[in-house]
Amino acid sequence: MTMEKEPLVILAGPTAVGKTGLSLALAKRCGGEIVSCDSMQVYRHMDIGSAKILPEQMQGVRHHLVDVLEPDEAFHVARFQQMAKEAIADIRSRGRLPIAVGGTGFYIQALLYDADFSSEQEDRDYRRRLEMQAADGSAALWERLKEVDPKSAAAIHPNNTKRVIRALEYYHIHGQTIYEHNRRQKEKESPYRFCYFVLSEDRAALYRRIDRRVDEMMEQGLLEEVRRLYDMGCRGSMVSMQGLGYKELLEIIEGRDDLAHAVEKIKRDTRHFAKRQLTWFRARPEAVWVDKEAFSGDEERILAFLLETMRQKKII
Repeated sequence: MTMEKEPLVILAGPTAVGKTGLSLALAKRCGGEIVSCDSMQVYRHMDIGSAKILPEQMQGVRHHLVDVLEPDEAFHVARFQQMAKEAIADIRSRGRLPIAVGGTGFYIQALLYDADFSSEQEDRDYRRRLEMQAADGSAALWERLKEVDPKSAAAIHPNNTKRVIRALEYYHIHGQTIYEHNRRQKEKESPYRFCYFVLSEDRAALYRRIDRRVDEMMEQGLLEEVRRLYDMGCRGSMVSMQGLGYKELLEIIEGRDDLAHAVEKIKRDTRHFAKRQLTWFRARPEAVWVDKEAFSGDEERILAFLLETMRQKKII
């Protein structure tokens, strides 16, 4: 007899599109708890730049994978997957509905299809050599990746040194591209009975929201937050400090840039990041797109659509 799959709701979308507010409303309507699929909100002391929801904003909805690691700890997809699966098991043990929320598409995919990282190998010497080369600039490494794995290079920003190095390391070890590895993983059947929603809105409106959010972050004290992290010993080599907003302002503190230019870089790079997020989600055939304009931005109408879709798929 086949066991019934556990339910899972995913609410994804680009940065600044409004996932946080909608996820809270959805969780309260269907007895849900939120599992953060964000590579930055997992870190303590990094509140403003990660747009982290604060305890007083959670409206009684329990959140998982928020504020659980120190900035000097490594956080990668395999660790995320393990922590998220543990959180989902905990949520289900109390009869609640897990709602995975975030914009890190690779993390969501690893969770949704239970990607197997048990056979992952590493070559630390090779990786160290690449990291030393990256210290002089990551563009050359990205060009090398483009030669051996153009499809991965197209999906990875040249400045995302960590992912560029990982893709090169995978090719070095296995003689095949990490793109093909990920494609095979995506062909697996999900262990969950799921609804995969992608919240979207008009590109120009989204970009205005991003620019406004960056200005608000600066007004809230993002530079001071980065300065505190620097005083704690956080440096650009840490995974946590490679997040948008943090790496740009770290250059200010280290005297390598001026404030006005750094803020414009944050806005530009965040817009580019949102564009890549949308490209990733468009390639997910299982995703149900929720265009805010189609609902005139009315949260109640959006919620009604989400809940009806969940009923049809027997999630609730």
